[in-house]
Amino acid sequence: MALLGLVLVGLFSLGSPVYASTDGWINAHATFYGGGDASGTMGGACGYGNLYSQGYGTNTAALSTALFNSGLSCGACFEIKCVNDQKWCLPTSVVVTATNFCPPNNALPNNAGGWCNPPLHHFDLSQPVFQQIAQYKAGIVPVAYRRVPCRKRGGIRFTINGHSYFNLVLITNVGGAGDVHAVSIKGSRTNWQQMSRNWGQNWQSNSYLNGQSLSFKVTTSDGRTMVSYNVAPAGWSFGQTFNGQQFP
Repeated sequence: MALLGLVLVGLFSLGSPVYASTDGWINAHATFYGGGDASGTMGGACGYGNLYSQGYGTNTAALSTALFNSGLSCGACFEIKCVNDQKWCLPTSVVVTATNFCPPNNALPNNAGGWCNPPLHHFDLSQPVFQQIAQYKAGIVPVAYRRVPCRKRGGIRFTINGHSYFNLVLITNVGGAGDVHAVSIKGSRTNWQQMSRNWGQNWQSNSYLNGQSLSFKVTTSDGRTMVSYNVAPAGWSFGQTFNGQQFP
């Protein structure tokens, strides 16, 4: 993650409590990583892999422990703006999708390199998106953020990996709340079965589903559920991706 000069330490009080304003904005801080082309942001703890081919692009963020929720926040969308720093802030906001985890660094204090240590609310943004809200030389800036609906093109995507009796389904491009909290799968010869979250947004079923068309129920953090019937035809193969319905 972003390594920042210690000359910045005196500029901000990172150990202060997190406050929410009356209009829903919450105080946090932001850094950047991944290089000018954001190539270093690919992959990540949410399991999305190539963020370009998955449709997330460079508008992405790695979340601190306090925000990551052990991976359940993967796919959530946040509007972020730089605040309270006239020297470095730019007058715009950005919307990013959570695609990675910014791990704590317990060897460093919260206000001198341990930016992602609990209980701090921190966003490690891709460099291109950081430079939309602040100047590059700032390194770290105070921000305000709020959850916003995710606007995605096309349907929810289901990528089926694994092997027989171990179906590992990566779920991407989720609109609405964006962060998936429960998934069920149904083969054409089975009932609905709850899937377990393996890691990030990879969901697991240990049933034998080969040769069956597959349907999915996806429930996001706001409690809404979207059902996609017969997304994968009976002749599906491991490694394939299929498009389902989308949250409005």
